[in-house]
Amino acid sequence: MRPDLIIRNGTLFDGLGNPGIRADLVVDDGRIAGIGPALASLSEPGRREIDAAGLYVTPGFIDIHSHSDFTLLVDPRAHSAVHQGVTLEVIGNCGHGCFPLVNKQLARNTIYGITDAIELDWSTPAAYLDRLEAARPAINVLTLVPNGQLRQATVGLAARPADGTERKQMLRHLEEALEAGAFGLSTGLEYPIEMGADVGEIAALLAPIARHGLLYATHTRRRDAGALAAVEEALQTARDAGVRLQISHLLPRGGRADCGASIELVEGAKNNGQDIAFDMHTRDFSLTFLHAMLPPWAMGKGLAGLPDVLAQPGNRARIHAHPSIVSAGGWDKVTLLDNDVAPEFARLDFVEIGRQMGLAPGDAALELLCRSAAAARPLMMIRPVYQRQDQDLAFAHELCMPGSDATALCLDGPLAGSAFHGAYSWAAWFYRFAVRERGILSPQAAIHKLTGQPAAVLNLATRGVLRAGARADIAIFDPAEFSEAATLWQPNQTALGMKFVLVNGALVLDDGISTETRPGQVLRQGISPH
Repeated sequence: MRPDLIIRNGTLFDGLGNPGIRADLVVDDGRIAGIGPALASLSEPGRREIDAAGLYVTPGFIDIHSHSDFTLLVDPRAHSAVHQGVTLEVIGNCGHGCFPLVNKQLARNTIYGITDAIELDWSTPAAYLDRLEAARPAINVLTLVPNGQLRQATVGLAARPADGTERKQMLRHLEEALEAGAFGLSTGLEYPIEMGADVGEIAALLAPIARHGLLYATHTRRRDAGALAAVEEALQTARDAGVRLQISHLLPRGGRADCGASIELVEGAKNNGQDIAFDMHTRDFSLTFLHAMLPPWAMGKGLAGLPDVLAQPGNRARIHAHPSIVSAGGWDKVTLLDNDVAPEFARLDFVEIGRQMGLAPGDAALELLCRSAAAARPLMMIRPVYQRQDQDLAFAHELCMPGSDATALCLDGPLAGSAFHGAYSWAAWFYRFAVRERGILSPQAAIHKLTGQPAAVLNLATRGVLRAGARADIAIFDPAEFSEAATLWQPNQTALGMKFVLVNGALVLDDGISTETRPGQVLRQGISPH
């Protein structure tokens, strides 16, 4: 019987860190049917054949840290990912995500890429995953349970630990998500919604994660001043609970000394037997909502209620005194991104915005937040953080994996006006930077970090590897050309050099052109085959 596809003459990398070999590969019925030198020449011709001479043939790339929870519902074609060879994304990171939804107005605060394009007409984890499955994404997807939504569904905006009754409610939501197939728990303890969570609260949530042998991913409590203590807290919390730990974008924002010390803490834990890894986004700046500057108590009625909050004596000063992920490095470092609310201030820092508005920088930010209450898309900001040497330190480390820390997007369709730095560039940038520009990784090492290493962290036995019987998630690219085209102010530029991409054996990218096919699966722990 003729197989579905034969890939001939390529240099194959297995995803396990081994050097590439010249070999042929046979795909049939969504899986890899065979691999070997001239193996395909022994079989009948394929229904489709690809000559991969001069190209690298690798497992499909795995985005260990994505925020595509909402955008995959809006446009499931995921062109930004497909053009980089991405075949699987892990969503629900940093405590952000799309379930459980109890107070849906509050829930919007913790969903990246949120717009009015789709109504939040589900509530439970299972209903969300069913909705995602019905959207038929082009790529595979799995989710963690976002703790920010657990807290908003129970504690609301209270800046304190959950009480006993609230913990029980959070655990019910968590268990419901695990039963629906979530792969673990994520926290975003630096964000206002989760700042009130204490170690005891996190320990209670990690008990079922440990019982099921799942993953704990954490955006630590502080990443400016106090970053090392926050990393130590994450290590200790995971160690006490007996769970596997993934520290999200590990490097703190306090400079090279803190970056090196954080990695030393992780290395020490690994050497003492702790099951731990970390990821890093590929931007040299941080990126988040501008409203992340607000303490939870100021968000009780959303941004529409912010003018009333500011009208109360003393509240403005309380907000400015709040330790914020936005302004910790100084308002002169905070730049407003392109937006529809105040386009005249886009690409300016808040010292300059404040000067033009006749306000202090922090007050200018509050004024723009008030103006944005009815906006379809929240205001976003960036601030510079890392040097090239910091990125060398992270990406060369054996425990580090790159991730987009972005949302899957498309240049046309309902997401045409959306932007998220890293969406179109992260994997392509990583390969170019680490292999061709800096030379800190060999091709096989870089490919391992994009494939077999995250698959192992997620306990996915048939993804992230090229071997007989594995799922046919495959990327085929030109190693000399694969790179990003996106820039700081033009982030929506499709990556270069990716030629063919298969998801579950189906071509989603064919000679650099999207096929518009959507063969992705929503993977569910204990339910879907992996």
